[in-house]
Amino acid sequence: MQRDPEDLFELSADLPDLDGVPMLHHLEGFMDAGAAGRLLSEHLAESCEPVTVATFDVDRLIDYRSRRPTMIYSTDHWESYEHPELVVQLLHDIAGTPFLMLTGPEPDHEWDLFASAVQSASKQLGGGSLIGFQGIPMGVPHTRPLGVISHATRPELITGQQQMPNKLQVPGSAAALIELRLGEAGRDALGFAVHVPHYLSQAVYPEAAVALLDTVTAVTGLELPSDALRLAADRTNSEIDRQVSESSEVAELVTALERQYDAIAESGDSENGDLLDGGQMPTADELAAQFERFLEQQDRNDN
Repeated sequence: MQRDPEDLFELSADLPDLDGVPMLHHLEGFMDAGAAGRLLSEHLAESCEPVTVATFDVDRLIDYRSRRPTMIYSTDHWESYEHPELVVQLLHDIAGTPFLMLTGPEPDHEWDLFASAVQSASKQLGGGSLIGFQGIPMGVPHTRPLGVISHATRPELITGQQQMPNKLQVPGSAAALIELRLGEAGRDALGFAVHVPHYLSQAVYPEAAVALLDTVTAVTGLELPSDALRLAADRTNSEIDRQVSESSEVAELVTALERQYDAIAESGDSENGDLLDGGQMPTADELAAQFERFLEQQDRNDN
């Protein structure tokens, strides 16, 4: 029996005319180093007065036993249930220009049908380009500008951003499948992955979210608010610098990454694989372990 993708979502009534508006999307559950994608989507939701315009059927898409929703028990009864939501929201930028944003947990089931549902919902909501974003761990120092890798359903959509220099086999994601299926249907879709230093990949790193915001702004022309996110990035960067300065071991690792980054930048070889792979530098696990040990020591000293 053929399944209908429109059974997976419900649109709100009395929708405004949204012809050609872009739809940003970030689904939680896949790789997102530094929580970059989550930070950006949460920042926009807090800053741009979102209104839900489409709701997906999470009971069909989510495996509750693999990520159990939170419930509150109070004395002698169950008080509340935190129902997961997978929604498209309508937002407006500083100038009042509308855009859409799909957020929620990455589906566990029916990926192909979900990709078709997203395509159908986006078409009914305006049919603009879809733009995804996330963070990925990379062998780069936090003291240098963060690179952003771009990909799209048409080469013409990629301007001024880095690209992976080779072919990779990677675990799939629902967001990647959405982009693939949209390309097969002749629709425009783009994705951005910001480089997050290995040793910060498990931390919350607002600087990476700022890099994604600037990239999305440049591509869409939207005037997105950024002050709160930039302030959080400044505070986090200051704290990272303080902690690195207090550990000669971690400082040496960061300095080595700076030398490697600067050497490649000066050579002009932007596709040098050493920058992406970390060259002969310590591995991501080694860097993360060093930094985690340092942070643990700081916690002990503070207690």
